[in-house]
Amino acid sequence: MSLHVAFRVGTADYVISAEDVLHLESFTEATHVPGAPVFVAGLVQVRGRLVPVIDLRARFGLPAIERSLDNRVIVVKIGARVAGLLVDSAREVVRIDPQSYEPPPELVGSQAAGFVKAITTVAKRLMLVVDVPRVIGEEMPHA
Repeated sequence: MSLHVAFRVGTADYVISAEDVLHLESFTEATHVPGAPVFVAGLVQVRGRLVPVIDLRARFGLPAIERSLDNRVIVVKIGARVAGLLVDSAREVVRIDPQSYEPPPELVGSQAAGFVKAITTVAKRLMLVVDVPRVIGEEMPHA
């Protein structure tokens, strides 16, 4: 069993490995970066570090919504890269047996642009396992 941070974007529940998470922060606003991709909400300063924030609603092709007090930035670290994931809400840590992962159905896998690497169930709730390096563009060349 391993720990995962569960969060919600739109009507779906997602999880990422807690090993990749540095911390969760409230979200008020980000400084817009001209020329950044539309899914980059901007930069925020978190604990003395500038962190680019990726709006998962935009990254996943969902319509924007009005920000609320439930919005969170999940600060993740993949290799040397640190980024924030802006989500609708995140409050829960769950234990998941990686053996319970199932590959997403082909249609889901292709429609999710490779952002969902597996599907699992936690307490009868369907959870989509996010491929964090892909979401933050880790496999893309650095500018």
